[in-house]
Amino acid sequence: MNDTTDTTHFGAATGIGSLPGGDVREAVKTVTGTFEDFPFLPELPARGPGADMLGRTAGMLVELYARVEPSGWRLGDRPGRDTRRARAWLVEDLDALEEFTQGYEGPLKVQAVGPWTLAASLELRNGEAALSDLGATRDLAASLAEGLRLHLAELRRRVPGARLVLQLDEPSLTAVLRGRVRSASGYRTHRAVDRQIVEGTLRDVVGVHDGGPVVVHSCAPDVPFALLRRAGAAAVSFDATLLTERDDDVIGEAVEGGTRLFAGVVPGTDGPLSDPAGSVMGVRTLWRRLGLPPGLLAEAVTVTPSCGLAGASPEYARRALAHCARAARSLADNPE
Repeated sequence: MNDTTDTTHFGAATGIGSLPGGDVREAVKTVTGTFEDFPFLPELPARGPGADMLGRTAGMLVELYARVEPSGWRLGDRPGRDTRRARAWLVEDLDALEEFTQGYEGPLKVQAVGPWTLAASLELRNGEAALSDLGATRDLAASLAEGLRLHLAELRRRVPGARLVLQLDEPSLTAVLRGRVRSASGYRTHRAVDRQIVEGTLRDVVGVHDGGPVVVHSCAPDVPFALLRRAGAAAVSFDATLLTERDDDVIGEAVEGGTRLFAGVVPGTDGPLSDPAGSVMGVRTLWRRLGLPPGLLAEAVTVTPSCGLAGASPEYARRALAHCARAARSLADNPE
């Protein structure tokens, strides 16, 4: 079981994952310079298929392979050009990370697509999502778990002083639970998956990071906080602008149970940025509604963008990441 109470596992601010541009050394340099106490391994989808979060994760799979079709990523029998490209980019990314984290000791976040979003996104040979076949979904989750185990081991070798935080990206999770994932034809949706099956599969994948914390990220509405906590997530990452007062009870229970909140408060696309204190005003308001001690804010919240920054300009992305760091300092210095 992951220790959800040890705040040394996390830093005050970090990014979600994706950034604009194609220069990974420049991206890693920006990330490690901005978040000195909680950097992350960036994704640069602008480089093409295989560099995005789905392609990177597909390249990690063990004994399962995926290739790019006009409709998206499709599972196949053997590794092809797309798998080799995804793996080559990941090696390049890890080389850059290793270069800029020499001697680093502290939390370091890495991201991969979670099992249910992966099942909703990868196609079987017939063109339907793997989600349409629970046997295929189980195989996919097992392949992902083994791939993540190897990925984490490689990261420990390259950055031995880091305390690894694994982020599972699950933007499709709510749609899976509610039967809203569309079929290949687009005329129907796949049946909702039983919550116990969803929870059990997540628990198995979370358990790969034995002794380390796992954060589950979704920038979709109605994140299932309680289910993620039961599955062993030490933290939940979400778009804080989508919260409503009906979310108060589950969030309050999560915080009181030791779950870390990764609050997405900085817009993920170009636009004006408020002052740092204003960016976290909604978090302070939530805290007051929950009746939680203000002093607990910095111990329970990590400040992030609302979602990935792949669609932002490079200049805005740099400002947004720096703004997260300043907003987190504001939260710690003035919790009231």
